[in-house]
Amino acid sequence: MIDTIFRRPIFLLAIVVMAQVMLLAYQIKGDHDVRLIRYWAVALVTPIERVGSWSLSKMGGAWSGYVGLHNARSENNNMRSELDQLRIRNAELSSRAAEAQRLEGILNFRNAHPEVQLLAAQVIGSSADGASHTLFINRGEHDRLKLNMGVITSEGIVGKIVEVLPDTSQVLLINDKDSGVGAMFAGSRTHGVVKGSGDPEPHMEYVVNDEKVTEGEAIVTSGEDHIFPKDLPVGTVKGASPGNPFQLIRVQPAARLDRLEDVIVLLTQQPIAFPKPAVTAAATSTETPASTLSVTTAAQPGAPAANPAGPR
Repeated sequence: MIDTIFRRPIFLLAIVVMAQVMLLAYQIKGDHDVRLIRYWAVALVTPIERVGSWSLSKMGGAWSGYVGLHNARSENNNMRSELDQLRIRNAELSSRAAEAQRLEGILNFRNAHPEVQLLAAQVIGSSADGASHTLFINRGEHDRLKLNMGVITSEGIVGKIVEVLPDTSQVLLINDKDSGVGAMFAGSRTHGVVKGSGDPEPHMEYVVNDEKVTEGEAIVTSGEDHIFPKDLPVGTVKGASPGNPFQLIRVQPAARLDRLEDVIVLLTQQPIAFPKPAVTAAATSTETPASTLSVTTAAQPGAPAANPAGPR
């Protein structure tokens, strides 16, 4: 009780002194006729205003950034979706353009050889065995297909038909290990057999080591297998090396055997006039010594005259 009595006058005194100071501050004027209490109020409020303005600015910037980031993320997702749709559309258009180009090539090839009985077919499947190179086409007995009919593209030979069903047929490619095609070099006309080994590249056999073979030399069909007409493109020499007893000749097929989608079936063995492959200089050089030798032999005394018509 006594403490309360003593503390009350001190509290009142503090209030009175504060009121006096406030009155003096209100009455006293400083520079530019500005009251002292105004200076104090400004000095007191300014830091608070600065803190509040800084806080509101940061909060507003963070909110704007959040809203902008959310909108940017939404726009990014929409753009990604549109980009995926455009990619799918582009793939569809590319596929259709490639298909139109293939069909145009087959149509042009057929129009260029109206005298030959040809049948266009579509590849519908391939063998699941990795060691076997066969495929299936959507033509069969109902389309007059028979065994051992040749299958080609506008680029070169593909293989032969080994099984015929009512609406489908199986084609054995030239790079299959069971395949064999009568072939010869386009320049020197040296004969051999192109066989498959299960690898993507077939090889040509029965060419003696003395025969000069150069990389890039064209290989065509010989017609001796009674499957393909003569002079159809088989491929080109990719590499050759001596072997025992014959050369080891790797062949790059003329047709893209790994990208077959549409093919042509030869209903007959009627010859087809393919563009003649370019004869390499090496192939020409292999013929020159032979002709020179025959002329030299004919010029020797006592030697029999050469027959211009060649051997019979």
